[in-house]
Amino acid sequence: MERRDNDSAKLAELTAQLHPDRMPAHVAIIMDGNGRWAQMRGLSRTEGHRYAIAAIRSTVDTAKDTGLKHLSLFAFSTENIERPDEEVSELFRLFDLTLDEEVPKLHDEGVRFIISGELDMLPDELADKFRRAVALTADNDALVLNMCVMYSGQYEITRAARKLVEDSLAGSVNPEGISMSHLTERMYHPDIPHPDLLIRTSGEMRLSNFMLWQFAYTELYFTPTLWPDFTGVNLLEAILNYQRRERRFGRL
Repeated sequence: MERRDNDSAKLAELTAQLHPDRMPAHVAIIMDGNGRWAQMRGLSRTEGHRYAIAAIRSTVDTAKDTGLKHLSLFAFSTENIERPDEEVSELFRLFDLTLDEEVPKLHDEGVRFIISGELDMLPDELADKFRRAVALTADNDALVLNMCVMYSGQYEITRAARKLVEDSLAGSVNPEGISMSHLTERMYHPDIPHPDLLIRTSGEMRLSNFMLWQFAYTELYFTPTLWPDFTGVNLLEAILNYQRRERRFGRL
């Protein structure tokens, strides 16, 4: 209880420091460090993934409460499928249980749930559950929560390029007039703004094949906090750091 009370006080303190006119429109997070968090406590890696769910809930709640409109969470990459079968199976089981428990709450809170990634690579029942969550929350507008599952930034660009070639061969796009916007329009969700801020937890300083096209001018923020320890306080600290920066987008 003491930590929760302190967190509430700190959240209020940090929220009061936010500049409403300098809020990022879109924050993306690479949720890293579950395995290391668990191993430091003598637990299995899968236990780390279980504890990570509370960090997601705290982050989503704070994002919504502070008026953030778009939040992308890198939950599972196409490369993660190469992890040990036991860990992958446990992750899929946690996805399934979390969707059952959290999606009704998200819907009640007005959160729109979307997916970036190749759901066809998931087990059929789990993929269908993700699609039902998307359909259920499609009309909500309090916060867009973009879960990146079976996601690869390189594949997203390749997929968009393939669609652009197909449209060009079909005659709907003139090859001589192709611009960057043509590729952007064929990404997973061209209707949401590119992230203003990327947060990566656990102290690692790399993009790990996440949103490579969208991060062209994204501000990067790295924290040593392991993901299961991440809270709304950490989110607000990152946003305040972002608000102190001067963004130039390649200009003076």
